[in-house]
Amino acid sequence: HYGRVKAMTDYRGKRKKEAGPATPVQVLGLTGAPQAGDRIQVMETEREARELATQRQQLAREQSIRTKKHITLDEIGRRLAIGSFKELNILVKGDVDGSVEALSDSLLKLSTPEVKVNILSKGVGAISESDVLLASASDAIIIGFQVRPSQSARRLAEQEQIDIRLYSIIYNAINEVKDAMEGMLAPTLHEVIVANAEVRQVFNITKVGTIAGCMMTDGTMTRKTRVRVVRDGIVQYTGDIQDLKRFKDDVSEVRQGYECGISIKGFNDLQEGDNIEGFEEQEIKRKL
Repeated sequence: HYGRVKAMTDYRGKRKKEAGPATPVQVLGLTGAPQAGDRIQVMETEREARELATQRQQLAREQSIRTKKHITLDEIGRRLAIGSFKELNILVKGDVDGSVEALSDSLLKLSTPEVKVNILSKGVGAISESDVLLASASDAIIIGFQVRPSQSARRLAEQEQIDIRLYSIIYNAINEVKDAMEGMLAPTLHEVIVANAEVRQVFNITKVGTIAGCMMTDGTMTRKTRVRVVRDGIVQYTGDIQDLKRFKDDVSEVRQGYECGISIKGFNDLQEGDNIEGFEEQEIKRKL
């Protein structure tokens, strides 16, 4: 707030022309009421005061946006218990139209007299930054079926504290949302992305299968790392590493910035441009 002092009175209501240190006074003329503990800064001109007040309002608004806590499945039970939760907004992304429609219809049927499920958006393809921004603006969660968020979308979701849930089985998505709405969400396995490798070249070797010549673009890949093959944002396969090599040597791990050869158990349809995503599963306790 800012303004020009139009009147000043002491605790008895007597007008004052000035106030020294430790002198309580009532001031009239500000554009709004300050909070207890706020400091009043004297400026040379009203224009300077207005500009400073505008800057502080903008800063406070940005901080409020950054610290806003968005809804998560873990949070639903607590909000239901205190009666402050009436609607669950969801964005659905999937690999094909049929899956998206089936999942969306099933989620809508979970609506109860206490909680209404709204499908704000549904579509085919990878989860994008625009999906995260829409979820942030509408306080929604994002449910992905057989798709992944782009790295930029993942970073934005962490920044905006948007809950992205990824599934490969429709019933798991439906049951988890249902359990959350009933306030009974049990500890779940949370995926942590530990590595990304870009397929630069593909080699087909007789009696061995397909080996992908890769560049590690992020993290560290080990022989025990679970992986999924992602092509244009769509999950093609999830499985285990069969061989991990540096040149012709078997290695236990490969770090970011190094080239390597990767073959995947039971999957030979690797293509140039595919992303091999390494992940771990961690059990996360429910947060109330």
